[in-house]
Amino acid sequence: MVGQAYAAAVESLRPSATDDPGEAGRLTVERAVGLLAGRARCRLAEAHRHLLRMGAEEGRDLIEVASGVIRMLDVSDPDTAAISGLDTGRPPVVAAEPVRRFAPWLGMVQRVLDVVPGMASFFTAERDLSGRLVDLVWAAASPEAVAPNGLRGTQLLGLRISAHFPEALSSDRWQAYQHVLETGVPAVLGPFRHGAGLYTVRAHRLGEGLLLNWTRHDERPGGVNERLAGTERLGNLGWGEWDLLSGEIYWSDQVYRIYERDPRLGPLNQAESEALALPEDKPLRDAARQAFERGERVDVTTRVRVGGRIKHLRTVADASRDADGRPLRIFGIVQDVTERETSAQRLAEVERQLDEQRRDLAAEHELAGKLQRIILPLPDGPIELPGLKVALRYLPAGEKSLVGGDWYHAAELRDGSVLLAVGDVAGHGTRAAKTMAQLRHALRALAVTTSDPGELLGHLNSLTCDLERETPELAATAIVARYDPARREIVWAQAGHPPPLLSRGGSTRPLERPAGPMLGVLDDARYETARLGFTVGDVLMLYTDGLVEHRRRDLDDGLATVMRTVDEAVRASPGQPLGELLSRLRQANPDDDTCILAARPVTGGTKDLRRHLAGV
Repeated sequence: MVGQAYAAAVESLRPSATDDPGEAGRLTVERAVGLLAGRARCRLAEAHRHLLRMGAEEGRDLIEVASGVIRMLDVSDPDTAAISGLDTGRPPVVAAEPVRRFAPWLGMVQRVLDVVPGMASFFTAERDLSGRLVDLVWAAASPEAVAPNGLRGTQLLGLRISAHFPEALSSDRWQAYQHVLETGVPAVLGPFRHGAGLYTVRAHRLGEGLLLNWTRHDERPGGVNERLAGTERLGNLGWGEWDLLSGEIYWSDQVYRIYERDPRLGPLNQAESEALALPEDKPLRDAARQAFERGERVDVTTRVRVGGRIKHLRTVADASRDADGRPLRIFGIVQDVTERETSAQRLAEVERQLDEQRRDLAAEHELAGKLQRIILPLPDGPIELPGLKVALRYLPAGEKSLVGGDWYHAAELRDGSVLLAVGDVAGHGTRAAKTMAQLRHALRALAVTTSDPGELLGHLNSLTCDLERETPELAATAIVARYDPARREIVWAQAGHPPPLLSRGGSTRPLERPAGPMLGVLDDARYETARLGFTVGDVLMLYTDGLVEHRRRDLDDGLATVMRTVDEAVRASPGQPLGELLSRLRQANPDDDTCILAARPVTGGTKDLRRHLAGV
């Protein structure tokens, strides 16, 4: 029943799709916590506290901090791969599926096992080419799960069971484990003897892995020895005594495990202990020795080299003394705090990398912003063009790093007509700003050779296809329109762009788009044109998709909202609608830039009147 409860609890933690923004934010934070804990090899709770501290120090929302961590860390990391086992001479094995040792779901499994009493572990399966189970690899473990060499809890992650319990592979339990994995039917095995203990193991399939829970039967539950051993295991600490009169030294079992020493060899002598210590910590050891000689209790953390690895050991020592203060018996506790120390170091390194990334992003944003302002200067007021009044507005993305590739063009041609255009390059940052510049300058240059909107878009498409060969996945949209003031007519074409909006007679509607694919998709794309009469009282608006598209709202809803805003602005200021319109419009998507170009026909009389009236 306990194993079933573990399995049910862990299965309940699997993330599920949801449209709830609060739930999505929670999953974002949990994913960042899992990634951060995996990279720093620390507990989930410690990683979560670190995220909170980062947000408080930087004055940023927790979800924003978590998103930044995910963007940096959600990549494959060779350091998180499972640790290879010993060469046993068995046939080559094939993992059931690639496993990231600290994947977010495994992090949630570990989170459950962190609070589970007793010995429980979750394993991923390794199989040979025939599908036979040949090994199990620790993917999560409870604090009380322990190997014969003293490794326990999360120290076991990535290790193979064959290296620590080789007898299990030849036991009847192994076939039972394979049966559980293949059928999903739980199994209770035992009691069986292992070492000096008598155990029962419960096996459950969890996802593609195996959850095992061991129960020891030959100890009186709740006894003093059990409680003491549990305390040592949970705290990863052991205790010892040194009788200075007899010379006798005693170590608890956990001290032997910490030093990875065979108990049959007895405790380390002074020479052996000093040989393990790092020379760089000698000042700390000397200071602790001097404090002990003054009769003070010692609490010091130093480093030792054990089994080719550096361990951080905290030693708390005191003594019973004679009347003159001379020590008679020294007693103390040794705690392995390597995980805590290395977690702090790794968190500091991850934080340094995040700071460096933020500086890089800030530098890129500043560069892209300067490039954008140079290439796309926005006029202070309306633009006077032959027969037209044009007003422009640029709404930048809410996140500072998202400098986009939205652009506009409004200029008089040599024949007296007016060329209007709005475009949008996919993506953000320096690359999008650079591509935007190339398209805008190319349109200006090409307008010398032709003023036909369809032909202009064809040339821009060829340029975008050439750029896409250098920069894969490049794509862009655009609208190009030519206004003839003599005929009061607009000829326009589009390349996968949202439809223009026309306000006429107090009602706003989207124009039916002529055929034309996105730029950079088809090498030989053709762009049809459409004609539109454009007289005094009309308002035409070109815009990029940030005005109407949002991931949480239907496109039709966004378009309807904008059309209502246009109607309200025209009713509020029928004689000067452009300024009123631009002041009311807001982008629908805060994660994307928005460029808006609004135009209305004017007459000579209107221009004369404008000398006396403010507005556009």
